[in-house]
Amino acid sequence: MAGCGGLALLLAALLGSAWARRSQDLHCGACRALVDELEWEIAQVDPKKTIQMGSFRINPDGSQSFVEVPYARSEAHLTELLERVCEQMKEYGEQADPTTHRKNYIRVVSRDKRANEPDMESIRIDGDIRASLKFACESIVEEHEDELIEFFSRETDNVKDRLCSKRTESMRAEHHMKRSKEFVRRC
Repeated sequence: MAGCGGLALLLAALLGSAWARRSQDLHCGACRALVDELEWEIAQVDPKKTIQMGSFRINPDGSQSFVEVPYARSEAHLTELLERVCEQMKEYGEQADPTTHRKNYIRVVSRDKRANEPDMESIRIDGDIRASLKFACESIVEEHEDELIEFFSRETDNVKDRLCSKRTESMRAEHHMKRSKEFVRRC
């Protein structure tokens, strides 16, 4: 009987490790896809388009104090994008790295709704993957909306690396993972 208990513990540890890796890969993939989608949406806005920001109160002299800012990176536009961006996760598939077996999530439908040309044989596309990716995306948006708006309100280099690496580090802490080389790897 003692052998069965040890075997059960070993099996539970292995399954827990596999689940943690899958969870990390999923959240990392959702974060990277979220950033790609937001960057693409922002780039589609006419740079000349502006929105009025500031106080709409009337000053004692009868004037109003407001400024026009670029619409693409305005809080109003970013909030609107965050409300619908996770719907784009339905256009992604899962691809396993043949060497590390880590999961990557790549867009399988082009922006003009045609199939992309990646090696489709190595990509898994199904409802469970898309639902999981969408849920992970929605969780990131819900938990970090203010930070996302802050990052995207100004042009910043390496947003994907800075934002997604930070996300996976905090997720690792939440799951109380050991800092083995495998889990220290960033997205």
